[in-house]
Amino acid sequence: VQLQAFGGGLVRAGGSLRLSCAASETIFSFDTMGWYRQAPGKQRELVATMISGGITHYSDSVKGRFAISRDNAKNTLYLQMNTLKPEDTATYFCNVQGVRTARGYYDMTYWGRGTQVTVSS
Repeated sequence: VQLQAFGGGLVRAGGSLRLSCAASETIFSFDTMGWYRQAPGKQRELVATMISGGITHYSDSVKGRFAISRDNAKNTLYLQMNTLKPEDTATYFCNVQGVRTARGYYDMTYWGRGTQVTVSS
């Protein structure tokens, strides 16, 4: 399964962006899907995850501002980012673990290429 994240860009503080993550194959079910980010010189960190069944989890730094969602019909994962802050500047990656496709179940972790989000003050 290949994932492609897009939707990043340059935005002023207080603005919004919506990131999308499209999969190369139809994902019928998954264990977890999520978004991570990595700022220059820092480790990759969890932003938001969705567990099969729709339960979501957010890091404290984005709770109340970001929302993760999935459109099953479009086979796409989203991250709605509101009230962006300069400290949200990072490369954002989408991730899926434990997927079931038409080819079967794969107990693996897949990462998409990142998309850059830059928030100016």
